Amino acid sequence: MTANAVSSPSASRRPMRWSNPLTYGLALAVAAVSIAPVVYVVVGGFRTTPQIVANPAGLPDPWVWDNYARVLTQSNFWKQAFNSAVIALGTTLGVVVLGVCAAFVLARYTFRGREVLYTFFTLGLLFPAGAAILPLYLMLRDLNLINSYYAVMLPQIAFSLPLTIVILRPFLAAVPRELEDAAAIDGSGRLGFLWRILLPLSRPALVTVGILAFVASWNAFLLPLLVLGDANLHTLPLGVQNFSSQYTSDTAGILAFTSLAMLPALLFFTFAEKQIVGGLQGAVKG
Repeated sequence: MTANAVSSPSASRRPMRWSNPLTYGLALAVAAVSIAPVVYVVVGGFRTTPQIVANPAGLPDPWVWDNYARVLTQSNFWKQAFNSAVIALGTTLGVVVLGVCAAFVLARYTFRGREVLYTFFTLGLLFPAGAAILPLYLMLRDLNLINSYYAVMLPQIAFSLPLTIVILRPFLAAVPRELEDAAAIDGSGRLGFLWRILLPLSRPALVTVGILAFVASWNAFLLPLLVLGDANLHTLPLGVQNFSSQYTSDTAGILAFTSLAMLPALLFFTFAEKQIVGGLQGAVKG
């Protein structure tokens, strides 16, 4: 009896699999490849251009703060950050609101052609935004939307809706019908059921689509480049290009501007990583 008790812990241990170290090694390699450029850009902003030219892969010696201070005080960084924030937040709000409305109808209503309509939305995932950039520009010009926030927000909302609906529909459809019936008995209509029950239960999916829309809008370059000719409306990606063109020999300053431009989206994405993973897992299960 004692021998069995002593041997049971070791017997219950699972044998070491050779695939686990390989998996961890590949994961660390992929992480290193992804993080290394970001670290290089951030650290490079604390160096001087002669240091970078002399030793491109070296560490700052000494650490220089003037590059970041100059970007924050002597450029249009804050104005461009404000433009990026307005466009990204407006895009995120539009994507979440319209995506919830469309996904709610496709998930909770039964009508002829529902699956065809859902397939039509999913086909939008196969349509690259760059292929429509010329007719999109002509349409925005005819609507007198060029050089306005709406010229960037509206197309970004439209191209983000397919992925948003694909993620949200399984969450909204997974809620049992019994909850909807109970809400109806309590006097709650469909909109009340959506607001009080469905949206709180679908919080991981809502956070996921919101973050994906925000980060994509913050990093957008091609569309703002074509429709925002006014320098006062330029976003941070355009600001990085302008700064690079204006100070071509100031490599350290360009790295500092680039790191500051990507920092908000990077932090936003990092802090909400668990929500994104949970939202995508629920969408795949659904």
